[in-house]
Amino acid sequence: MTPDAWLLLVAGVAVLLLAWTAWTLTRLRRLEGRVARAWSVLDTRLQQRAALAADLAAEHSAVLGEDRATRLKTAAYDARQPPTGDRELAENALGRELRALPADLPGVPARLLTELAEADARMGLARRFYNDAVRDTHLLRLHRLPRLLRLHADRPLPRFFDVEDGLDAVTSGAGPAAR
Repeated sequence: MTPDAWLLLVAGVAVLLLAWTAWTLTRLRRLEGRVARAWSVLDTRLQQRAALAADLAAEHSAVLGEDRATRLKTAAYDARQPPTGDRELAENALGRELRALPADLPGVPARLLTELAEADARMGLARRFYNDAVRDTHLLRLHRLPRLLRLHADRPLPRFFDVEDGLDAVTSGAGPAAR
């Protein structure tokens, strides 16, 4: 091969590498936006579930019993503003309190129980979408070339959000009464 052919070959490889790098950076930016949007939706769903649980505990403490109502109210408050900063731990505590509620609560409006069950299901789905976006980001950033070229190396990897949310019941079609 002549020196000109080598130069042309090297230039072609460099152009391909630059095109791939630009495409990968664009994809990483889109994934970052997807993670941010998914977190926003998940946070909204978590806040909604905590607000409904707090309403249930405040408005129907006689039906729940003072002890259970206090635990539910505390768990809902901690889920909104975790005292230790560990949101997953606080959400798990709230989820356990909600799952411990009896299916039949006389005197509690069916609308509130339905909204609470729907908020729980939506939270589970939002968590799944968020974790899917995080997984896709991890997969792309941990490939060999993005790591070697240090693409987005200055940005922290997003964290998965893992809570006990009864997602199996949501995806299998079983309702809250089946839990």
